[in-house]
Amino acid sequence: MTLPNPDFLQTLLDESARRHQHLCPRQVLGIRLGLAGLRALALLPDCGTPFQNADKRLLTIVETDGCGADGLAVATACSVGRRTLRVLDFGKVAATLVDTHTGRAVRVHPSPASRQLAASYAPDAPSQWHAYLFAYQLIPDEALVTTRPVRLTQSLAQLLSRPDARAQCAACGEEIINEREVVVGGQTLCRHCAGEVYYEPLP
Repeated sequence: MTLPNPDFLQTLLDESARRHQHLCPRQVLGIRLGLAGLRALALLPDCGTPFQNADKRLLTIVETDGCGADGLAVATACSVGRRTLRVLDFGKVAATLVDTHTGRAVRVHPSPASRQLAASYAPDAPSQWHAYLFAYQLIPDEALVTTRPVRLTQSLAQLLSRPDARAQCAACGEEIINEREVVVGGQTLCRHCAGEVYYEPLP
């Protein structure tokens, strides 16, 4: 039966609540997913101290934004600003953790039974929301988290790029970093000008 040390878990919960301005069930779940992934990659310190990721060894790809992503960020010490946390919004509380030194990757997500288990682990909770909040701290990894090894469909070099990589869009003139430009008809374009749009300029 694998459970985080309660004091260690509380440290992470407190930090997540501080960042998120309150604590909710999906933050707890995100922390537990992150810890399970770190353990599967043999990156979780045995001493009960938070993972540091100072050398950017870990890359975490989160499959939704929101509360769970905050919990994952705290557990894995990954962040968007340090380019160690990526959000690919598939609408799933799930993540893939990648050890950039070895290339090993694991995907973690809640087990299908995690919600149903909450009632038995927190029978006196005043609401279902509170049951999830308390139970996700108590359910062992084996019952709460599904972990499986995976292989990325892009190489780490493609995902991470180079910090000094720059190009200029031939259409809008804006700078493109991290090798995210595309070439269309012999022209170097940003993704927006190439047709991958999420906004339209107002007249």
